[in-house]
Amino acid sequence: MSGTPGLRMAASDMTALSLRTADAVVLFDWLINVDLDQIPVRHMAQKQALMDLLQQLDRSIPGHTHADIERAHLLLTREMGL
Repeated sequence: MSGTPGLRMAASDMTALSLRTADAVVLFDWLINVDLDQIPVRHMAQKQALMDLLQQLDRSIPGHTHADIERAHLLLTREMGL
C-alpha cells in the first residue's frame, strides 16, 4: 500500500452509523437546543459536522414528540444508574 496513511475521503463519501433510537432522540434534542456558538471548537468544520449530524438525525427520527424526548431521556438516565 502506498501513499499517505489514514482515511481516504472525498466530499461525497458517506459513513453509516448505528444508534439506538433513544440515543438519536437525545442527541437531536440537545443539538436543536444548544447554542453552537457557545460550544468550544478547534476548527469551524466541527460546527459544520454537528449541523450535518443534526440534519441526519432529523431525517432519521421524523415525527418524534415531546413525550418521545422525555422517554428517551428517562431511558438513558436509568442506564446510567441515576
